[in-house]
Amino acid sequence: MNAVSERIAAVAMKELVQMRRDRLTFAMMFGIPIIQLVLFGFAINLDPKRLPSALLVEEQTPIVRTLVSALETSGYYDFVLQTDDPRESTELLARGEVAFVVTIPSGFTRALLRGERPQLLIEADASDPAATSNAVGRAETILERALRHERLGAAVAGAPAPFELVIHSRYNPEGKTSYNIVPGLLGVILTMTLVMITGMAMTREAERGTLENLLAMPARPGEVMVGKIFPYVLVGSAQTAVILVAAKLLFGVPFVGALWLLLLGVAIFVIANLSLGFTFSTIAQSQMQAMQLTFFFFLPSLLLSGFMFPFRGMPTWAQTIGEALPLTHFLRVVRGVMLKDASLQQLAQPLLAMTAFTVVVMAVAMLRYKRTLD
Repeated sequence: MNAVSERIAAVAMKELVQMRRDRLTFAMMFGIPIIQLVLFGFAINLDPKRLPSALLVEEQTPIVRTLVSALETSGYYDFVLQTDDPRESTELLARGEVAFVVTIPSGFTRALLRGERPQLLIEADASDPAATSNAVGRAETILERALRHERLGAAVAGAPAPFELVIHSRYNPEGKTSYNIVPGLLGVILTMTLVMITGMAMTREAERGTLENLLAMPARPGEVMVGKIFPYVLVGSAQTAVILVAAKLLFGVPFVGALWLLLLGVAIFVIANLSLGFTFSTIAQSQMQAMQLTFFFFLPSLLLSGFMFPFRGMPTWAQTIGEALPLTHFLRVVRGVMLKDASLQQLAQPLLAMTAFTVVVMAVAMLRYKRTLD
């Protein structure tokens, strides 16, 4: 029995030594659960509050100020801008800078006092229905309660509100989640596959003993990098075509924008992910480690980009991390083009953010590959 225990202890000790040597895998064993715990526990919020909103008010009366104050006090609406130009509010919605535009027309107060049930308009960016549904669903109750406090609400329970609330769901009138999820899947699939297969490319060379032949070639680091990732650009192009066709034919997702603008965003995004995968390949010592690094990057990208959960519902620190991820900006591009017919000017910020990420990651990959050559 002692001999058996000794053999088991020897094997266990050998495994512990192996784990200590494989520091990356050991770090992943603890790092990934901690990341999941923090993200799901603190960053995820299915009831977003303080959503940026614009106010289009054509009159200033105490009743109007009461209604605006009630919406803001509810915690759902954060009026960051007041304008008198409908074109400006439309532009803000298209850019994604605001989630709502609340319009109170001229003569609203007079019609309200006369009992004529005037209309009050709320335009919502419904490209992400989960982000705005709660705020829209509770708006009438919030406004009616404010008027009742001013003794202008319905005196009889069940009586209609003294105003008519008109909800205009922009870009997704029917509130179909597929309009939001399916375009986002393009970015998720490209992130998962391209980072992984590129990350495994160089480590596969090392494991098979062919890395020395690659290093002996007269090619410069940049040339090797381009040569390694170019075939996967074709893979990403094929994946994009398949997903876009499926989105149109199987799910009926509209495509109202310019195809060239979407392809520009896809090209930058693909190169960004391939460059990141190449960088991971210079860090990992095996294909397994390359897969682990990919998952370590993919998990926060999936949770903090706005794909699964409303981006604006996350705390500030989580949004800051999300802004550093290329998937966050790609989702804004693909949804902006497909659902909003956004222009190049409106999508300049996310395109520039993805480009900056690509440049930084490519520079890191080049530096690390030069160290490998040395």
